[in-house]
Amino acid sequence: MNEYLPAFLSTNGLLFGTIVPFLFVLTIVVFVHEMGHYLVGRWCGIGVRAFSIGFGPELFGFNDRRGTRWKLCAIPLGGYVKFVGDMNVTSSPEGAEVDNLSEAERKIAFHTQPVWKRAATVFAGPLFNFLLTIAVFTVLFTAYGRYVMEPTVAEVRVGSPAAVAGIMPGDRFVSVDGTPVETFSDVQRLVSGRGGDPIKFVMRRDGKEVDVTAAPELMEQKDALGNSVKVAVIGVVNNEEMGQPRLISYSVGGAFVQATSETWHVIERTGQFLKRFVVGREDKCQLGGPVKIADMAGKAAKLGFEWLIQLVALLSVGIGFLNLLPIPPLDGGHLAFYAVEAVIRRPVSERAMEAVYRVGMILVLAFMGFVFWNDLFGC
Repeated sequence: MNEYLPAFLSTNGLLFGTIVPFLFVLTIVVFVHEMGHYLVGRWCGIGVRAFSIGFGPELFGFNDRRGTRWKLCAIPLGGYVKFVGDMNVTSSPEGAEVDNLSEAERKIAFHTQPVWKRAATVFAGPLFNFLLTIAVFTVLFTAYGRYVMEPTVAEVRVGSPAAVAGIMPGDRFVSVDGTPVETFSDVQRLVSGRGGDPIKFVMRRDGKEVDVTAAPELMEQKDALGNSVKVAVIGVVNNEEMGQPRLISYSVGGAFVQATSETWHVIERTGQFLKRFVVGREDKCQLGGPVKIADMAGKAAKLGFEWLIQLVALLSVGIGFLNLLPIPPLDGGHLAFYAVEAVIRRPVSERAMEAVYRVGMILVLAFMGFVFWNDLFGC
């Protein structure tokens, strides 16, 4: 047994090389998400019973002066904020024990609040995830700037979609499906998630604009962490001579604007991926769960702290986006009920809510099972 300890405890071992980076990344993302619920809930005058990082048995915790229990639990795969009036951690309608509350507790109970306060409190979790990503990108752009290259074609791979479409070396991308581009990375971003889709490109050639259409093909590549990913490409290459790489430096304000734009692009790509995944147009192996995240966290940690922070930012967007899907018991499911309530001016019936919650829970559990299977056996 002793001979395995050095490998387990070393910086390249399982504990410090994978588990600790994974817990660091996940804890930050979960803490920020739940802090969004907590802060906006408190701002709306809602009482909070507990703020938990993790599920299951409590490892340690304390009570603050407002009576909120802050705790760390044994299963570190999530967290929750439990408001006054909730019986369970999902704030589901059957969990509200409003009839058993005192008059003082009734005034600060979650389910006695106006619908806008409940909606704001629920939406705050995903919103804070997006704000975390913007904050991380702002710091990185301020500290390191951003390298960009001109969207000019240096080479065209023989037989590629670009070659078939008639794109030639020396052409400069003007727009991709109507979206103007300024850098080569803009082109890659707009193409990478659209394998098989016909895309219209406007190219500048010899001072004139030329319209071409190409359908990107999927190609397996290695990302910065060494993971195999399938990316849609049209088969063009840039280089230093044609791309004229340059470093853009940002003020804090400029970095914030660029960070907000970059975060929005990540949200767009996430939504695009999920839509294509649902209709079977994306590789299922691109979707992973805790095991894959832990592996990525370990690889990022080996490359440096800034890489680990970038992973925090990307995971935060993913968590925020998934939580906004209109599926109970996710935040988006609650928001869907609140939207219906706002329209019909009364709460959705408990029977209807219970039925939808059951279906939603089955879908969430099925999704979790799918990504675990992918992690362990499927890919």
